[in-house]
Amino acid sequence: MPGVKPASPAEATVKAVALGIFLAFVFGAANAYLGMKAGQTVAATIPAAVIAMALFRLPAFRGGVLEQNITRTAASVGEALIAGAIYTIPSFVMVEINGVRLWQDLGSHYWEASMVLATGGLIGVLFIVLLRHPLCVDAKLPWPESVASAEIVKAGDKAGEATRYIFGAMGLGGLIQILKSDKGLLIFREYSEGFLAFPRSVVQHFNFRKEPLASVTHTGGIPWATPALSPALIGVGYIVGPRLASINVSGGILAWWVLIPLLLFFDPDLATRLGAGQNVGWDAAAYTVWYNVVRPIAVGTMLVGACYTLINMRGSIVRSLRGAWQASTAAAHEGKLVERTEHDIPVKWVIGGIVALLVPITAIYYYFTRGWVAALAAAVLMTLTGFLLSAVGGYLVGLVGSSNQPLSGLTLSALVLSALIMVAIGVKGPSGVAAVLGVAAVVACACSVSGSLIQDLKAGHLLGGTPWKMQVVELVTVTLLSFFLMLPIIALHQANLATGGIGGRALPAPQAGLMAQLAKGIVGGQMAWGLLAMGAAFGIALVLCGARAPMLIAVGMYLPFETSSAIFVGGVMKWIADRVSARYSDPEKARVEERGTLLASGLIAGEAIVGILLAVTFLSGLSSITRLLAGSDEFSFFPALGGWLSLVAFAVLAYILIRIPTQREP
Repeated sequence: MPGVKPASPAEATVKAVALGIFLAFVFGAANAYLGMKAGQTVAATIPAAVIAMALFRLPAFRGGVLEQNITRTAASVGEALIAGAIYTIPSFVMVEINGVRLWQDLGSHYWEASMVLATGGLIGVLFIVLLRHPLCVDAKLPWPESVASAEIVKAGDKAGEATRYIFGAMGLGGLIQILKSDKGLLIFREYSEGFLAFPRSVVQHFNFRKEPLASVTHTGGIPWATPALSPALIGVGYIVGPRLASINVSGGILAWWVLIPLLLFFDPDLATRLGAGQNVGWDAAAYTVWYNVVRPIAVGTMLVGACYTLINMRGSIVRSLRGAWQASTAAAHEGKLVERTEHDIPVKWVIGGIVALLVPITAIYYYFTRGWVAALAAAVLMTLTGFLLSAVGGYLVGLVGSSNQPLSGLTLSALVLSALIMVAIGVKGPSGVAAVLGVAAVVACACSVSGSLIQDLKAGHLLGGTPWKMQVVELVTVTLLSFFLMLPIIALHQANLATGGIGGRALPAPQAGLMAQLAKGIVGGQMAWGLLAMGAAFGIALVLCGARAPMLIAVGMYLPFETSSAIFVGGVMKWIADRVSARYSDPEKARVEERGTLLASGLIAGEAIVGILLAVTFLSGLSSITRLLAGSDEFSFFPALGGWLSLVAFAVLAYILIRIPTQREP
């Protein structure tokens, strides 16, 4: 690259790139099944870092820290791109209009789907190149998973205390994952849940003149769940700290302890109507209210939070783009040297790449809509929303890590906006639904890949990596993977046609089902716009009253309560550790901070790696270790004692994250 200092350590070597691409294929294929089966994927950044570290220590494959960084960057693309794919691509075979599926099968649409993955992934990489400096350098974010990845690599590169801490914590995190997973040796209950019913209340309703109208008996209650026994989530909470963890859980409290009980109280007959005359139970009613009412409200809040976040970042983004353009131009014309660790792909190349990608994107949308006006409108909308949501998604990755990025919420935002445009210009029916899903698919891939890349770029920033090399490797990997990842998706669909294929019992693909339902509902005029409007109004109220991080509050509303509360538990442990070390000297405080970060990073890595391994054993035909040993899915003592035994694991995690970091040197 022009203007870069010639001397630099080995980084984007053939073995580093090749290993990264191979791991990306493996992680992508494994997560294709897991995502459509369980509606979730396992983040690959930290497992890829550990695998790369282990392989590069072999005598025949020895490599440096920056080569490991390149391998991790390439490997994480597989999980990121497949996450965007499974949220949207299956929607095309799940949508039925007048009894006819939009796509009859996936095999005959291989090239269209692969082009969606390629264009979405590539434009996501280019978007995040423009945002690297404002997010990685200017924004003071905690980057929990980036820090974890970097600490793992640093610890593996040097022996001593750091190695013992991080690998010991990895072992503990992995062990707990085995003992609390339904695919492992199920001893600990991951979380408990229930429903606290309200006593029956009779409310006397009257009109403006206080004349009686009716007496209504109200019931309902509060759905409750304990924090999840998740070393990874607790580790994330520890790294982000008590302030951000508290903001996140406040959204969960608002959703699960205020909005859902309020809605159930207002509608005492909901459970009966949902069961067509048979009461389905308040727990099921609470779940469907959260999923179908509260989450759309959270999406409306996210839209406002997204705009507010970008407004706050506008100065940093503009300065960064202007400075990058001027720096790259000056370096090219004047021979100025740009610091290796600050050298991105030149801005003019990035903008040229984005413009070039708009050609195939517009062609794809024309194929869906059969109209140039709709295709151009969809392409412009995708560009604007893609950049907006990639920026917001990257910001959220910096706050809570890519594992907790609300990708479905970001994709849903793009879907809603594109549906509004399609309806406004009169594109309805199958072509309108296809265009809406097409915009959502490209944006989902862009947001997922950009979130993964910005996390890797931050880890590379901490390790001293070269940004442009990481970005080029990401572009190459995305291009290759785009034409591979549809193959396992098609194979899984064909292999499970007996149970309905994608969308059936074996492969429910819940996020894709939601996107299909909403796209059809919006274009058909059945969308609950009032919920989005209420969420937007709530977001505006949060901004006006000076709430801290409105976007993070919306994310807390969108997540299951056991997830946001587990992050909060980690934040509380960090708060206790800070209180214990408050009177320590500055060097001692720094040592406490370093130990705690190493231990939390190890816990995150341990659960993530074992989660991948258990997914592999599940795919190989072993449903669980428990069934292998006991012949059933759970031990006889588990229903009564599983929850109580999990308290032992929580106590061990508290000891690891509070007591060990705060121990003073003798």
